[in-house]
Amino acid sequence: MCKSKMAIRASKPGRNPNSQPRRSSSRSEREKPSQSSSNTPQTPLSNPFSSAATSAAASSSYRLDSSVATTSASSRASLSSLRDTLPESTQIYDFSDIRSATNNFLGKRHSSTSSSSQSWRCVLNGKDVVVFQRKLRKSMTNSDVHRKLSVISKSHFTSIVKLLGVSISGEHIYLVYEFVIGSDLGLCLRNKVNPNFTVLSTWMSRMQVATDVAHGLDYIHNTAGLSIDMVHKHVKSSGIMVTEPSYNAKICHFGAAELCGETMSDEAATTAEGRQFEGVRGYMSPEFKSTGVATQKSDVYAFGVVILELMTGEEPVRYRFDRRSGGHRIISVIETAREALDGGGGGEEGVEGRLRRWVDRRLRDSFPVEAAEKLTRVALQCVQEDPDKRPDMKWVAGKISKLYLTSRNWSDRVKVPTGISVSLGPR
Repeated sequence: MCKSKMAIRASKPGRNPNSQPRRSSSRSEREKPSQSSSNTPQTPLSNPFSSAATSAAASSSYRLDSSVATTSASSRASLSSLRDTLPESTQIYDFSDIRSATNNFLGKRHSSTSSSSQSWRCVLNGKDVVVFQRKLRKSMTNSDVHRKLSVISKSHFTSIVKLLGVSISGEHIYLVYEFVIGSDLGLCLRNKVNPNFTVLSTWMSRMQVATDVAHGLDYIHNTAGLSIDMVHKHVKSSGIMVTEPSYNAKICHFGAAELCGETMSDEAATTAEGRQFEGVRGYMSPEFKSTGVATQKSDVYAFGVVILELMTGEEPVRYRFDRRSGGHRIISVIETAREALDGGGGGEEGVEGRLRRWVDRRLRDSFPVEAAEKLTRVALQCVQEDPDKRPDMKWVAGKISKLYLTSRNWSDRVKVPTGISVSLGPR
């Protein structure tokens, strides 16, 4: 150990090789860091840089021998896991690659409720992906696609399903997304086989979904587009994937509206007559219904509907039989939410009682009433008729984050202790 240190000192520029070594007290002071570091746990990446690095520095004047540093199995594993977490640039695929991956579009279709477009689950460039076929609303050149992808490729967020690449052929564009294991929010809330069952059976699981989606939309509106006002347009429960076991949510179809030419500025000058546009009943804001133009405010409206869905488990719009008229009446989740808060149905019942009847009964009446009331009011602000009165997603995400922390504190207080056995039998 002393020899290697003397060799290092000798190789330093400006030192006289004939000079005598320093006093032992100074050498002991220089050895203190190495002695103290031996008592601390070593990380996988720090193991190759101990004695091997010292001997390498002695022979190569402080240049680390890369062959020695990369021979550790733990180091290779750590670097590999780090590389896997790095974001990848979105690319333009050759159409022949899409045809080959989908077996010339004869492969098994991907059953997706998030989009009415055709889709295929396949392997492309060694990755499990889902390919969506969408119709181009406006002809786009390669330069237009490159310009949009240059913005979208810089967008990476945990609550958004990654867009890996696109391919254009004729009047169609093929969007390649990563495959996410999970189920869409609509199926998690409404099970047709067993209506009494829901995956999201706790208040915190639903607050987790609400928080993830809120921050995902906030990222799309205020960060992903950089200098442009990016719009999602397809916010709905079937377009949100819920993963297990943490119930984290991911927003699907990010960038689809931009790449399909559905958010062009010149659309504002046209009317909805004689022109088709995509929308889902119950999620469309009044101005979106009349013009077909998606904006960030229409995204906020759709998000408010999703929050009310999370709280009730009901569809945005459903039909109820009216005995007086003998017909069916359309019931909106927005109407029932307003009645729960304002008591539109009459009676002297308080807000707490109305909320407990309105919130999904499969939560077994276990939720913080105050947080539920505040969350409902935030959602109702999002679904106001006048778009100028709706808040932006940054404000909404901040409010929901605070309600998540409040709900977490409530959950920790009411949590039933585990690991305790109670015997009720006679002794």
